[in-house]
Amino acid sequence: MTIDIEQINALDRRSVLHPFTQLKDFATGKAGDPTIVETGKGIRIQDAHGNQLIDGFAGLYCVNIGYGRTEVAEAISRQAHRLAYYHSYAAHTTDELAILSDRLVRMAPGRMSKVFYGMSGSDANETQAKLVWYYNTLRGKPNKKIIISRERGYHGCTVMAGSMTGMSFYHDHMGLPLPHVVHTGVPHHYWGAEAGETELEFSARRAAELDQLIERLGPDNVGAFIGEPVLGTGGITPPPEGYWQAIQPVLKKHDLLLIADEVITGFGRTGSMFGSQHYGMEPDLISIAKGLTSAYFPLSAAIVGEKVYKVMEDAADRIGSFSHGYTYSGHPIGAAAANAVLDIVEREDLPGNAREVGAYFQGQLKARFAQLPIVGEVRGVGLMGAVEFVGERESKKRFDAALKVGARVSKAARERGLIARAMPHGDILGFSPPLVTTRGEVDEIVSIAEAAVRAVMDELARDKVI
Repeated sequence: MTIDIEQINALDRRSVLHPFTQLKDFATGKAGDPTIVETGKGIRIQDAHGNQLIDGFAGLYCVNIGYGRTEVAEAISRQAHRLAYYHSYAAHTTDELAILSDRLVRMAPGRMSKVFYGMSGSDANETQAKLVWYYNTLRGKPNKKIIISRERGYHGCTVMAGSMTGMSFYHDHMGLPLPHVVHTGVPHHYWGAEAGETELEFSARRAAELDQLIERLGPDNVGAFIGEPVLGTGGITPPPEGYWQAIQPVLKKHDLLLIADEVITGFGRTGSMFGSQHYGMEPDLISIAKGLTSAYFPLSAAIVGEKVYKVMEDAADRIGSFSHGYTYSGHPIGAAAANAVLDIVEREDLPGNAREVGAYFQGQLKARFAQLPIVGEVRGVGLMGAVEFVGERESKKRFDAALKVGARVSKAARERGLIARAMPHGDILGFSPPLVTTRGEVDEIVSIAEAAVRAVMDELARDKVI
């Protein structure tokens, strides 16, 4: 199919409200034309001008099986021809939905019971907040409404999920966060540790701070703690040693539910099927999306643990129906897409590939970047990683934000054919390639990224910044 590129550019500029885009620069053309993405295959996408780019971020951490998997397209087509839509209200279902739900309950960590569906990670976390309030109200503790999140945690952009997100630019000018959300310290040893403090000591201190926060708020007012196994948008930051082992006893002590936000880490990204398994977490509620369908169709889910579901079921005779749902909950096309994707994930052992190729990836990142004079930390797990840049390595002095070092490195990588993300909250280059990535493709990604970093280093040296 041939498209009129200029016409599409004009239509887009005139009519699309793009997320996370400087609106005036885009509207006036200062930011350039939109990138019209036409096709994708494996770990690469191609734009309307024929330029190929390695997608080192798997869309938004989501195209785990890679682009162009026709078996998923065929599953979507079969279901659309057979039954494009029916709702799941009042105990309606489809075969794909029942099969998927049983599959998820069996594969998920912890003692899970039921699955509720939505369309995005944000709405999954919105549902989780309601479930926390519902559960506590049904068991006679209606004041346990506060949900504790972490600074730099990311949980979505809707009203409650956006409130749980611990980054101020998601709140500014939008009336967030809501009062039922409180944030505790970020689990990042590099920036948060005191002089000489080990990772285990740092984790213990973060747990003690959480304990003190709950005591201040009043345990009868706090219902849950939400956390990503690995911080995603907050910097692609794995937890320090012993973190989840220190946090979970505090939650049990104060009768808080643990919500594991597995939207990014679910289905293999860390090298385990779920990040909770990787780090020894025992969640009561689990949020999933992204890798559930590899973004071939919008689908998310809140997986409900036995402890929470039992309270809900026991109250049914007293209160009646479970009054929560979306028009597209359990969409049959989404369920068919998810089953086809999970077939690939299991058949090709993509968690295993993320573990093995991911170990090589982590090694290459450290080998190529750790000793560069502007690199403060190289970190990651499985097939997700980050390189964080600082103006002075020894003092950890940050670059002046106006220099936009992380964004410049990302732009330089893009010019060389690699999509790697400039992460917020610092000068950070983030990677999260598809889980089908090979060692040879890791070499391409790391080589292009190194060339981009060295080009920016040369610019900074010419400007006498370093």
